[in-house]
Amino acid sequence: MKLIFEGHDERYTVEQSLLNLFPGELPVYGPVQPEDDTWAYVGYREKDEFFTVKVDLTYRGKNALRYFGGRHSGTAYEREGQRRHAVGACFFLAAWVFQKTPPPWGMLTGVRPDKLATQALAEGKTPEEARTLLERNYYVTPERAALAAETGLAAFEAGGDLGPRDIAVYIGVPFCPTRCAYCSFVSQSVEKSLSLVEPYVDALTAELAAGGSMVRRCGFRVRALYMGGGTPTTLSAAQLDRVLTVCEEAFGPALDPGGEITVEAGRPDTITAEKLAVLKDHGVTRVSVNPQTMEDHVLRAIGRRHSPGDIEAAMELVAKTGFRHVNMDLIAGLPEDTAEGFRRSLDRCLRFGTDNITVHTLSLKKGSRILTEGLSIPGPQAVGEMLDYAGSVLRRAGYAPYYLYRQKYMSGSFENIGWSLPGGACLYNIYIMSELCSILSFGAGGSTKMVDPVLKSRRIQRVFNPKYPKEYMERPEKTEANQAAFAAFYDRGESGENRA
Repeated sequence: MKLIFEGHDERYTVEQSLLNLFPGELPVYGPVQPEDDTWAYVGYREKDEFFTVKVDLTYRGKNALRYFGGRHSGTAYEREGQRRHAVGACFFLAAWVFQKTPPPWGMLTGVRPDKLATQALAEGKTPEEARTLLERNYYVTPERAALAAETGLAAFEAGGDLGPRDIAVYIGVPFCPTRCAYCSFVSQSVEKSLSLVEPYVDALTAELAAGGSMVRRCGFRVRALYMGGGTPTTLSAAQLDRVLTVCEEAFGPALDPGGEITVEAGRPDTITAEKLAVLKDHGVTRVSVNPQTMEDHVLRAIGRRHSPGDIEAAMELVAKTGFRHVNMDLIAGLPEDTAEGFRRSLDRCLRFGTDNITVHTLSLKKGSRILTEGLSIPGPQAVGEMLDYAGSVLRRAGYAPYYLYRQKYMSGSFENIGWSLPGGACLYNIYIMSELCSILSFGAGGSTKMVDPVLKSRRIQRVFNPKYPKEYMERPEKTEANQAAFAAFYDRGESGENRA
């Protein structure tokens, strides 16, 4: 779609809305030619304290014209936000004409749509007022606005329990038995990279030892520790024991005795009684088993080598080991799946009695086999039916949504939702998705996120570990620099530099 701007340069806002509302269209800039049948003029004008946005949008020869006006107020920063919202709202209203169904999240295109609800609650609004704000100002459907109000409230309550030096820790293990068809994460197939695993554990434990020393020295408290990947249980029992032992020794008193420790057991074909015993002995409070589907033909389509029976056996081992919390993941929209198949998968997962079930929507990630091989996937209507069923059945079973997030290129432009029984919410998921506290990351591809604990606008800085395991093992100076940056971020905050 050709874009013409006048009076502003809100490219990011318009481009994100374009990609969300017109899948397959890419932004192009330049004058409209007589042969062009898809373009949008987006103009912005100010006069005194008033502003007007005009969007003249033509899509495949059909036209929509919309205006959006208002009055500026507040600081220059606040006025900038008002302009951005007005441009985005006007473009959305023009584009809405060409949508077959109302976009579930309205004009919102970001990863964390419920942050607006959390902010509203922090300003003293009620959950009902937060829901109304999303509907009226951002055109979110009533169902999704109510959902965001619920998860926003969970984030608001979790944030109220955090101190200024409370952090969370992420440990990445970028190895899997095989690569799933939907995956684009930086993970290595153990079959192809077995020789990397032991030296990777060496590098990871060295980084953890140094990071734990920094954490203790700076007086941080680790409220949640999360080991993900990849699939951490591709490590042997001895390797898992080594990593978790170093964690205990490195962080020591910085680990909150009442905090949570989560390990993604992930793939059922990596779970053994010996590995689960190691996790239990080290105080792991939550494991996640991620079947993604209980349909045998769908498992084959996504490249999994285990069967539904293997999932049943793994869950039996997990139950015998006696973890306090257990999560299971499902994905709506997988290749070869149907609404009926997804319903069967969810019903089988519910029979395990876990207190957490996370329902993801398939995200069409660049580099995944789904795209490179052109695998057949369910359409948006079928995915919507899957998610509607999940919401109704989980609520009837006593589960409530406690965190959500979105990704680019999601089927039907929906969302991922974590559901839990009362008392079963995973705080790490809330912390990271709602950006409530800093996340100190270890391992290849780790993204450390530093969140100002006091600043109202939650200023955030990021540093990144080397992306690939081999590069990570060869560049310990990069992880050392990242840990120094983490400590310095808080030192600057105490001196007032982060309050600017």
